[in-house]
Amino acid sequence: MESSEKKEIVRSIFLPILFVVITWFIKISEFYTHNSFSYFGIKPRDTFGLLGIVFSPFLHSDFQHLWANSIPMLILSIGIFYFYKQIAFKTIGLMWFLTGLGVWIMGRTSYHIGASGLIYAFTTFLFFSGILRKYMPLIAISLLVAFLYGSLVWGIFPMETGISWEGHLMGFLAGIVVAFFYKSEGPQRKKYVWELEDDDDENQDISISITDTYDVNYIYKESENANVK
Repeated sequence: MESSEKKEIVRSIFLPILFVVITWFIKISEFYTHNSFSYFGIKPRDTFGLLGIVFSPFLHSDFQHLWANSIPMLILSIGIFYFYKQIAFKTIGLMWFLTGLGVWIMGRTSYHIGASGLIYAFTTFLFFSGILRKYMPLIAISLLVAFLYGSLVWGIFPMETGISWEGHLMGFLAGIVVAFFYKSEGPQRKKYVWELEDDDDENQDISISITDTYDVNYIYKESENANVK
């Protein structure tokens, strides 16, 4: 493996690992100090609850909740940083914001915590982004994501009490929105020679139509009571 490839892999896994380490550090701190930082979660339609848009993904109700989110969060975020490195920060930042804001606007009046909303966002982003780009390596990632996390779709429905299905739903939608928004940025499918020729023909047709001239005659009649606005 070349040194540049090694650097790329290291760069792609550093921040996802750091995120997971921070979440575990916070949960362990809560456990040993007998405190809960849940009040830093998203509390819908509450001004202070807006802080949860930033902090809620770092907070979890218990170690089981944290463990369930750690592995998929790690895998999916590494996938984004590695395959979408040119737009990774922009896409993750926008998904983070849209998911949290959606919960703040639409969620039940309670504290919403956990990284599961981001997991849903990353899942739908990776799936739809690969399909939209029609790029085989990314389509393969899309299919892999669907195979591993396709069952997550049931989490967007209010089937269990105590589960923020609103966070799941908002993340699900945020990932789709961001995939469409950034479909023209980042990795793209390479075009074949015949496709480029078709594009040239289309451009030529457009240029011909633009250069065509037409005579246009305007008839103006002044009115005695005309008003100009």
